Amino acid sequence: MTALVDEARPQRVSAFNDPKVRSRVAQIIFVLLLIWFGYEIVHNTAVNLARLNKNVDFGFLTNTAGFDIIQRPIEYSRDSSYFRAILVGLLNTLIVASLGIVFATILGFLIGIMRLSSNWVIAKIATGYVELIRNIPLLLQIFFWYAAVLKPLPGPKQSIDFFGLAFLSNRGLVMPRAIWGEGAGSVAIAFILACIGAYVIKRWARQRQERTGEQFHSFWAGLGLIIGLPLLVLLLLGSPVRSEYPELKGFNFEGGLTILPELIALLLALSIYTASFIAEIVRAGILAVSHGQTEAAHALGLRSQLTLRLVVIPQALRVIIPPLTSQYLNLTKNSSLAVAIAYPDLVAMGGVVNNQSGRAVEVVLIWMLIYLSISLGTSALMNWYNARVRLVER
Repeated sequence: MTALVDEARPQRVSAFNDPKVRSRVAQIIFVLLLIWFGYEIVHNTAVNLARLNKNVDFGFLTNTAGFDIIQRPIEYSRDSSYFRAILVGLLNTLIVASLGIVFATILGFLIGIMRLSSNWVIAKIATGYVELIRNIPLLLQIFFWYAAVLKPLPGPKQSIDFFGLAFLSNRGLVMPRAIWGEGAGSVAIAFILACIGAYVIKRWARQRQERTGEQFHSFWAGLGLIIGLPLLVLLLLGSPVRSEYPELKGFNFEGGLTILPELIALLLALSIYTASFIAEIVRAGILAVSHGQTEAAHALGLRSQLTLRLVVIPQALRVIIPPLTSQYLNLTKNSSLAVAIAYPDLVAMGGVVNNQSGRAVEVVLIWMLIYLSISLGTSALMNWYNARVRLVER
């Protein structure tokens, strides 16, 4: 009888052989090592700075910069502070990164779909694009667009004319600029309200289709609302927004909006280079969708374009978005190569501030903090979107 009770009772395992205990001990040891490693880095840095009689102080940011910047998204002059100079560099970085992400995404999706085309010529052109662009270093592509394409362009007097509205020369692209007058804020508010209205229409159309099966072309309705409502407010207020056209006076254009050749070269290189990687991500995502989904959509009478847009792409997004986020982060960080062609981005402005103030540690900390914040913000936004489009198991 005693022997039967001992067999039924679970035998106690020693702590050394217990997987749970070993796992917890390993985690504690890893965290302690991580804390020790971080402490050694901070301690050694502090000791070395003290030995060099240097202290970390950000008070220099209020000193006068004393230098000019060729591209200023906000008001800036030589009398502005170092902080404002770095802020101008940050805004220039955000301009390049945001525009580059938009252009690279559009071009990458187009090339990725072209690679899967049944047309032999189109598929091979897309394959050649990917293999050529992604195997050439990005820095060389930036130099190519800047030194071999844009700088050899003729001067303003012999500039390339685009219907008398825009002019391309070695000084950059000059185009009309919108000047906002009194009451123009109402147009911006109307545009925001139109975007919200377009989103509401799209959501209502989707719920209506799920409930009744009837389709509603929310795209055209939303597009009409986004274009029509601001135009209506513009006409009611008497056109508070006017255009300023560039005019050639002397050796250069005056008025209008000038896009520097450095910005154009950087945008072209970043967009084309990143699009080659996005194209492969899109191709892999589409191939990950079962071919049976396409056959089922064709059996229901959907054409190839609708099948791709309504059936394949929505399912492929759950595969595409995580690596797409990495490409967005790479594009943002690769924009720091702008310093090679003297585009005033965050790194370039920080370098000038460092040369003048001698505050290398503080400038490097500012660089790291800003790029980390941009990357974390981009990741959070893409993770939110990924959660929105992921497949929900029933």
